Amino acid sequence: MRILVQRVKKALVTVENEEIAKINNGLLLFLGVVEDDSLEDIKYLVHKIAKLRIFDDENGVMNISVQDICGEILVVSQFTLLASTKKGSRPSYIRAGRPEISIPLYESFIEEIEKVIEKPVQHGKFGADMKVSLLNDGPVTIWIDSKNKEY
Repeated sequence: MRILVQRVKKALVTVENEEIAKINNGLLLFLGVVEDDSLEDIKYLVHKIAKLRIFDDENGVMNISVQDICGEILVVSQFTLLASTKKGSRPSYIRAGRPEISIPLYESFIEEIEKVIEKPVQHGKFGADMKVSLLNDGPVTIWIDSKNKEY
């Protein structure tokens, strides 16, 4: 499971010109699911993200988490995070999970992060042609891969 974390002042998702999700101050999470992902991958990422100290404290130092600021979270499915660009110019998405695997894991990720941060999480529509608007704060953008745990 791969996730791209962006600290945002605001983010918005539209599908067919209809706003389906919107947050202010918090995290925009782009989530890519791999065929062999499991609940263990979800738990690792959720706990890592909830505790990630990437918001400024009173001294302007990135030292507090999304939970500490009571921030909001928006999750967007994005299979292109799993692109392989090893050969040629056309990315391969062979590692991306099929919908019958990815949808339940995507939904479980949302449920798990809601439990951990103890508040509802906004989300996009899996498989839809989404338009995502955001105001990146910092910018702060972090890449996390549950199969490549960096400590």
